[in-house]
Amino acid sequence: MRAVHQLLDAYPLILDDPAALTLLGEDAMRQIKKSHKHHRKLEARALRAHVVLRSRFTEDRLAEAVERGVVQYVILGAGFDTFAFRQPVWARNLKIFEIDQPATQAQKRVRLSEAGMVILPNLRFAAIDFERESLRDGLIRNGVSMTEPTFFSWLGVTMYIQEEAINTVLRTVVEFPAQSEIVFTFTQPPDLLSGAESKFHSSLSKVVTDAGEPFVSYFTLAAIEGKLRDAGFKNIAFLSNDEAEKRYFRKRPPDLFISKRTSIAYAML
Repeated sequence: MRAVHQLLDAYPLILDDPAALTLLGEDAMRQIKKSHKHHRKLEARALRAHVVLRSRFTEDRLAEAVERGVVQYVILGAGFDTFAFRQPVWARNLKIFEIDQPATQAQKRVRLSEAGMVILPNLRFAAIDFERESLRDGLIRNGVSMTEPTFFSWLGVTMYIQEEAINTVLRTVVEFPAQSEIVFTFTQPPDLLSGAESKFHSSLSKVVTDAGEPFVSYFTLAAIEGKLRDAGFKNIAFLSNDEAEKRYFRKRPPDLFISKRTSIAYAML
């Protein structure tokens, strides 16, 4: 979807991510252009807007965190994230850790090699098998310092895992020092949706279920805030639809559909 955004959406882009195109390769680009009608459907535009918005907002928060002294960037469930391959000058002193399952990282390494993409010295792939070790143990084993201010991104993950696993991640993050921060996405209960939002959720839910990864966790804003406070976070906020529209969508053509649901939370220690 980030690659589609580069090829089909109007400028200025929400997220400038040419590395996504390089990573996927020319065949993927041809397929995207060939299926452009599908990518222009309402459901596709809505999901794509969410995906590029969450990455852009997270990276903007990261830039602010670096200014206040954060020195580590931990990407939980990194998948095919490309920040480390298009990192701006201000990120060059960061230690970047991509956290994911070993199989996913192996697949990514193959694609990086095929694309001729260089792995910069400040990036480390931290493969963690969560059936064999905890997140905390995996972070330490891969060189993440528990005593340095750290920024965590956790995008597109919480809806696929059980609540106790979510609590475990949050409890791990609060072990880091003051000024550390996490940005993550979540899904609100479907019974709170109506109209186009409800239709969009039903369509997406069917897609992920058919792919073998159904949604299992839903939270209201109040539940997320309570969970964060219980874990020990002091400053908690949500990116509202109005704020997202003002910051990222107002000065560009209305080709992307902005969800009215708040689904991005951020919290700092």
